[in-house]
Amino acid sequence: MRRSIILMVEVLMFLTFSFWMGGFIIAFAAEPYRIGAVLEVTGGASFLGEPGKNSIKMVEEQINAAGGINGHPIELIIYDTVGEPTKTVTAVKRLIVNDKVLGIIGPFTSGTALAVIPIIEESKVPHIALGASIKITQPPKKWVFATPQTDVNGVARIYDHMKQEKIKKVAIVTVSNAFGDSGRQQLLDQAPQNGVTIVADEKFGEKDSDITAQLNRIRATDAQAIVCWTVGPTEAIVTKNWKHLAIKIPLYQSHGAASKKFLAMAGESAEGIRFPAPKLIVLDKIPDSDPQKAILVKFRSDYEKKYKHEVSKFGGDAYDAIDIFVQALKSVGPDQSKIRDFIENLKRYVGINGTYNFSPTNHNGLSKDDFVMVEVKNMDWSLLK
Repeated sequence: MRRSIILMVEVLMFLTFSFWMGGFIIAFAAEPYRIGAVLEVTGGASFLGEPGKNSIKMVEEQINAAGGINGHPIELIIYDTVGEPTKTVTAVKRLIVNDKVLGIIGPFTSGTALAVIPIIEESKVPHIALGASIKITQPPKKWVFATPQTDVNGVARIYDHMKQEKIKKVAIVTVSNAFGDSGRQQLLDQAPQNGVTIVADEKFGEKDSDITAQLNRIRATDAQAIVCWTVGPTEAIVTKNWKHLAIKIPLYQSHGAASKKFLAMAGESAEGIRFPAPKLIVLDKIPDSDPQKAILVKFRSDYEKKYKHEVSKFGGDAYDAIDIFVQALKSVGPDQSKIRDFIENLKRYVGINGTYNFSPTNHNGLSKDDFVMVEVKNMDWSLLK
């Protein structure tokens, strides 16, 4: 009788961590590896958080369907921040204290990502942020990494293209938040070394519904091009205002424009805008010899088959983050210090955003060469040379 009870207990323990995947059950006897995520799933920044959540849930399902990591299932714990710093901070504390996660992914917005860094550093939990401000990873913070391309590389790529076009006088118009302020600083700092003179420096609020006044002041200068640094609804507003005013000089946007939701918001006004972008959005125009091609094709195919809508660049940011954690757990197991060290020393990792080469002085790992320059043509993206 005692033997039967012991056997029953063992069976129950074995079935404790069971997941239903596509019509069959995979049972795990080992403890799950818990990874936390703080994402803007709802609210004004949901165009970032929703594809991010989709991507990491897809990876969770794929990993667990394949037997987990060394017998351990992944358990994602996701909190919706609604894009608010206070809620983000609360969620991060909860993930660390209550849920005892091994690592944290997100958030996307730079302001909220910057807000949680002190907590991350104090708690010593590996963190892969999804914000694009260089301030997230520079100067390097021991426990903080990021997968999106930075504004440093985005601005460098734009100025490279301007050199080809012989554009030397530039007007900038930037949103007054952490993302816009960081991009503005890069536009100003990198201008002299690229032979660029900033002839206008305009700002707008992240809730502004019209930027006509700023663009009119720019039109009165001798600028040869405009660079706008924002993301979301204001990106579309600037684009529409630029088109409505029939301003003849080109408009460059940040890499935040690499989303079909931006095209939907801006409509036909987006025709002709230029911006740096990851290769994902022009995948069909990338040669088969490109080292990213295979992973990009698989990611797009898996995502669109599962969710029945077009893949997003922002989903790629989150995909790289979760997969880097997966690679770390496969290699060093659930030791947070070893996970941190693994990420910091990860080299030649081919992801959705490019080929990452992390180091103690570079916690983003990407370069400007991981960007391509894109132009909107006929409500689609075309590669610029």
